[in-house]
Amino acid sequence: RALEESSVLTKAVTRAAALLGLTQRQVAEALGLSGPTTSRLFTGKYLLSPTRSKEWELAVLFVRLFRSLDALWGHEGTARAWLASYNTSLGAAPLELIRSAAGLVRVVDYLDHARGRV
Repeated sequence: RALEESSVLTKAVTRAAALLGLTQRQVAEALGLSGPTTSRLFTGKYLLSPTRSKEWELAVLFVRLFRSLDALWGHEGTARAWLASYNTSLGAAPLELIRSAAGLVRVVDYLDHARGRV
């Protein structure tokens, strides 16, 4: 069961990153992973694991970020543009904020509230 969950979350992260046009480096920063680890993640040689709680929790937030963007604007150009654009409420471009755990939490919280208004 844990292996199945790890596989599902790993695939969800890599698929979300691809659909949002994010680089491996951007994903590495968002999840707090090293470059080599992220490279192995994208090639299927490394699975996220609930036993490594920080990366697991950040990966879950990353997938929530994707799901919120997809629900609000789809995962194509509009969502990508929103990520890259300065957001007055957040005080920065979301793409810059998700480089840290605190920033990722802020962006996901912002999107959760935006989805509640839709």
